[in-house]
Amino acid sequence: MRALNPRFPRFSRTALAAALIVLGGCAVHEPPTVVNMPLPEAWREAPLATEAQVPQDWWRGFGSPRLEALVQEALAGSSDLRTAAQRVRQADIALQTAGAAQLPGVSVSAGSSANRSEGASTRKSTSVSLSVGYEVDLWGRLAAGEQGARAALEASRYDLETARITLTASVATTYFQWLALRERVAIARQSLETAERVLRVVQARARNGVATPLEVSQQTTTVLQQRTALAPLEEQVRQTASALALLLGREPVGFDVGGDEGLMALDAPAVAPGLPSALLARRPDLRAAEARLAAADADVAAARAALLPSIALSAGGGVGSAALLSLAGATGSASLAASLAQSLFDGGRKELQVESVRSQREVLVETYASAVRRALKEVQDGLGNAATSERQEGTQREVVVQAQRSLQLAELRYREGVDTLLTVLDAQRTLFSAQDALAQTRQARLTAAVDLYRVLGGGWRPE
Repeated sequence: MRALNPRFPRFSRTALAAALIVLGGCAVHEPPTVVNMPLPEAWREAPLATEAQVPQDWWRGFGSPRLEALVQEALAGSSDLRTAAQRVRQADIALQTAGAAQLPGVSVSAGSSANRSEGASTRKSTSVSLSVGYEVDLWGRLAAGEQGARAALEASRYDLETARITLTASVATTYFQWLALRERVAIARQSLETAERVLRVVQARARNGVATPLEVSQQTTTVLQQRTALAPLEEQVRQTASALALLLGREPVGFDVGGDEGLMALDAPAVAPGLPSALLARRPDLRAAEARLAAADADVAAARAALLPSIALSAGGGVGSAALLSLAGATGSASLAASLAQSLFDGGRKELQVESVRSQREVLVETYASAVRRALKEVQDGLGNAATSERQEGTQREVVVQAQRSLQLAELRYREGVDTLLTVLDAQRTLFSAQDALAQTRQARLTAAVDLYRVLGGGWRPE
């Protein structure tokens, strides 16, 4: 490093400034990575789909005031969302740090001392100095670092939106699961009451010598089986309520879901999928993958720029006095310096760093392409599940109607002595199974709608 004379000729300083400007135009630039992927023109389950937007408050489409209240509570109290918000804050701080690296550094120092040695006079001094240092970002290394930090900040914001969508979908699906389990418990209790009623009939017939002890034993077994099936369902209701409490950020012990809504009373909204080409813009997780790919491009540019020489400028000035805690009669000094640094041998470390970040970028390219393909599959599967569950629910409702009629006829014929108890037992099992399957099919249809809302972007709108 060689200090520059403050009286350096003006034309030389001008030439130096011009050289720095010219070199500044030689910054290393990395072209943005573009991933071209073919997208289908339409969905298989919705061949005539047109452009459509998922509502931002899509959960209102189920017609459930209790679900709306649960979603709002979860958005306000979820620990996962607060964690994601802190990651956004950390990324913002990293961006500010990267921006500050491009600004000059200024430092000031002051000191005063008094030294006395044996047989000599006391030496006193006071000094104040100011120094400025600045790295000339000729090759754009610092700018690339700021660009990468900005892309990382965007990715963290998209991650926050993804977490919000995932949370609302989880609240809805867990609430529907709780409603379905509660419905299945009610069905199991009703089936138990039916089995106990038939048992009383069988016992009365046995006392009159019409029914056999075997028939009493068979119906008693059916009652016990119904009671056994009820206990695990009631436990699942409690466990699902606890899971819902965790999503809301509340204590699971003693949590009460509340509300008196029934599973069958909820609406099953039809979800418009829109066009496949719009999927890339409406899903924040895909936008986060794009942002991370942009950050990788910036990392490559910064690594390449690190191979080139670095230039640093520094300036300083100060005053000093031979007095203690006083600048009376002070003398001044000033300096201006420039330094050029270039690594001559590092064992290929910097070149390997360039190759490493390039490899990481290739990984992100494959990750992004895989995410797009997975998103297309999720939407296609969601459309298929929604259509299938709707058809299954309609068919299952008919099964329940016929099973109820069969049980009524079987009980009537048994009282009249036309059929045996086995016919009644089969009718009971068929009705219980049909009603239980209907509750599960209804839950599957509502869950399919939620999943479709989620994979379509959950109503997120890019800024």
